[in-house]
Amino acid sequence: MVGAGIVGASVAHHCARLGARVTLVDRALPGSGATGESFAWIGASQRVPGPGGPLRAAATREYRRLSAEVPAVRVRWTGSLSWPPGSPEPGQRLVDAEQVAALEPHLRHPPEQALHLPGDGAVDPVATTEALVAAAGARTLFGTAVTVLRVAGGRVVGVETTAGFVGADTVVLTAGADVAVLCAPLGITVPVAPSPAVLLRLDGPPDLVRTVVVAPGVEVRAGGDGALLAALAHAGETTAAALTRSAERARDRIAALFRGGQDVRLRSARVGVRPMPAAGHPLIGPLVPGAHLAVMHSGVTLAAVAGRLVAEEVVHGVDAPELAGCRPRPA
Repeated sequence: MVGAGIVGASVAHHCARLGARVTLVDRALPGSGATGESFAWIGASQRVPGPGGPLRAAATREYRRLSAEVPAVRVRWTGSLSWPPGSPEPGQRLVDAEQVAALEPHLRHPPEQALHLPGDGAVDPVATTEALVAAAGARTLFGTAVTVLRVAGGRVVGVETTAGFVGADTVVLTAGADVAVLCAPLGITVPVAPSPAVLLRLDGPPDLVRTVVVAPGVEVRAGGDGALLAALAHAGETTAAALTRSAERARDRIAALFRGGQDVRLRSARVGVRPMPAAGHPLIGPLVPGAHLAVMHSGVTLAAVAGRLVAEEVVHGVDAPELAGCRPRPA
């Protein structure tokens, strides 16, 4: 496994459960890349039409399975509230202002209507990644960079790393946007690019936010450590000062949204680089003989279901119908 983000850790865990011997390689520590800067919302409201739809539809169900399988994987099943709600999909429900106020009692002005998904939740992405690595019992090479995929006899037979050669029957590439660089020497173009996003950590009154709130201009939820987490789009900030200004504006929106929000203080603002497939849908499947690809956004949302399906495919050759539209087409 090349890449110890949450997707790589999940694939490693599921492969190990199927009896495979797994080596997990990463140039840093588990969850230290895009995983660690994720808003980490596990939600049916993130469904989108197209090839990734079946995976997203299964996200919450698969996390419930995974948390039962690995007790250290802890999901906070808070539900989510989104407005303006748009048109609900089958099985989704709209709630009125009174119901919104019951779910989020600190809102200053509850919207007249919102989409409520009680089955949504969130995780601590780094803690979840570490739990999956531990559950896998894999050989780990952290602080070890993969420099090239080694090819012999027309197939990938392992990876060259800064610690030497590591052989494998199958190399699974779960290193996010870095897979494009690793595959380029093979003459393969993988259509995935880095996409920046901003994650804020804030201090605020206890219990200020109870669900995952998605309101105009702000996404905010409670974190497991008592902090608030907020996600916002990267607006091209190139300096720490510019990033801080954007973060403070987001803090102001949260303060205006909630009673008690005036006591919210910015703890940190960081730019995370997400792997974004060109079409927006996951890229999962055989790349060349001996190499398998698993790159997606959001990796945290899809880690449980993708990890299981990739492992079944790699270890047992199971062709998952959910992945039919996600197959990479190397250029």
